[in-house]
Amino acid sequence: MIAPLRRAALVLAVAATALLTLAAPAAAHGADAPDGTDYRATISGVDPDRPGLTARMVEAGARLELTNDTGADVTVLGYSGEPYLRIGPDGVYENTRSPATYLNRTLAGETRLPAEANPAAAPDWRRIDDGPTARWHDQRTLWREDAPPAAVAAAPDREHRVRDWTVPLRAGDATGAVRGTLDWVPPPDPYPWWVAATLGFLLIGAAGLAPGGTAAGVRALRAVGALLALGGAATVALTVARALDTGSPGLGGTLAELVTGQVWTLLTGLGALAAGGYALARRPAADFVLALAGACLTLFAGVTNLAALSRSIPPAAGPAVLVRVLVVVGLATGAGAVAAGLLRLRTAARAARPTPHPTPTP
Repeated sequence: MIAPLRRAALVLAVAATALLTLAAPAAAHGADAPDGTDYRATISGVDPDRPGLTARMVEAGARLELTNDTGADVTVLGYSGEPYLRIGPDGVYENTRSPATYLNRTLAGETRLPAEANPAAAPDWRRIDDGPTARWHDQRTLWREDAPPAAVAAAPDREHRVRDWTVPLRAGDATGAVRGTLDWVPPPDPYPWWVAATLGFLLIGAAGLAPGGTAAGVRALRAVGALLALGGAATVALTVARALDTGSPGLGGTLAELVTGQVWTLLTGLGALAAGGYALARRPAADFVLALAGACLTLFAGVTNLAALSRSIPPAAGPAVLVRVLVVVGLATGAGAVAAGLLRLRTAARAARPTPHPTPTP
């Protein structure tokens, strides 16, 4: 019979592999969204100034979003001044002749242009959405070079205005633009966050040293369960923040993003909440449940969001410091629960071994 510790390690490995495999489609949902950036794109105004015409940056500034509830069409112009997008009461249309239609499909703008892409040709409109909102990567709002601007390279620890940008619009006979700025924001020092995560991991993991079946062991189990539940709650909050940053409209759009692009992270957070409650109730096999849920939390709340600790603009709504706190809480409680659960399983396995009796001397 396989020892409990070996069985736990085997199941943890299988579960982690399965979850990583299943998470691939979810990651592909936002495959062109950055893990974080040090360039902050900000909207400063929209012309013409009409009620119902609004713009914002989403996905950590990777996409520009334009919503047109004015009741009349608004056209976004491409890089050569050609019609690129038409947004209005009938939905969103893209011009298949505009090079921007293809270049803006990826963050890097490396899509190969087809033969029909010709900014001088008459527009050929294709409907891509029935709502009043369009989101796209616009090279005018981004810094696409590998090397930073000269001013940033000279003083990377200071904030710099990289440029002012405009995305031209046409509304009927009137011309206008979405106007904004692009700034370099110095990245945070990740060292304090790593120290906090490591200390949390060590403190929670040390709870696994308390002997099971004793009053100290019971208190330790409940403490780890409560902290794992806290990590689960932090992960759910982080998942919602990431869904909000995608620009999904309204409650329905946010829920749709949660169950598509963020589903595995959401399930991981909810699973950690459930596992924490299971441990607090001192249910059978609570040590194993803590280790399994902790491993998933470490992978999907900690490892997948590590870039937030070293990037000034994380891909989540809300203050960047709060996002980093949520990541560290998920990472520390998840890894700590793994350590505590495995230590308790190891202690239980040792206690279950039969005590060898000395062979009588003839």
